[in-house]
Amino acid sequence: MNWQEFSALLVLATAMSFSPGPNTTLSTALAANYGLRRAMPFVCAVPAGWGALLTLCTVGLGGLVLALPLLGLVVKVVGVGYLLWLAFKLAQRRTSSPTAVSRANVTFWQGAALQFVNIKAWMLALAIVSGWIAGRADPGLRFAVVLPVMLAYAFVSNLTYALVGALLRDWLAGPAGSGQRLLVFNRLMALVLVVTALWMLFL
Repeated sequence: MNWQEFSALLVLATAMSFSPGPNTTLSTALAANYGLRRAMPFVCAVPAGWGALLTLCTVGLGGLVLALPLLGLVVKVVGVGYLLWLAFKLAQRRTSSPTAVSRANVTFWQGAALQFVNIKAWMLALAIVSGWIAGRADPGLRFAVVLPVMLAYAFVSNLTYALVGALLRDWLAGPAGSGQRLLVFNRLMALVLVVTALWMLFL
């Protein structure tokens, strides 16, 4: 892989990883509601799940999804449904207690699984496989270069958004912990998830 190709990869990784999407929205919301420590399993799950997705796309799963439109539709519908469910639960939450139990929280395994129904994650994985790996003379070596770079971007971008959420946490709690600011924030984050889901649906 020459430096021009590598530079183009970094530009794509920056644009896709740091632009708002389901992962970054959830990283921000989880940290704002539960604290950075409780958000870290999801932050770590994103690169783990997406790395598995990229690996499977590299060995042919991406081609199968493109060849079977019904399979792609199933992925899309499940992803949209899950995002709408998370948005609904998040929109009702107004307490930032780290010990509170809520279905709006996302575990490591749920976060990893989310990558497989995240159309943005699929788009990025397929773009990278088709543009940097598939059909090249050295696909194994290219994959070995691409994978750690993309995992680092996935981790750093979601950690950055989670840090923003964590920094806002005390302010969002509001005076005497009223939670009114947090409720507005959560509804805004829920709206972002709904818009993202609709975008995925009509993509």
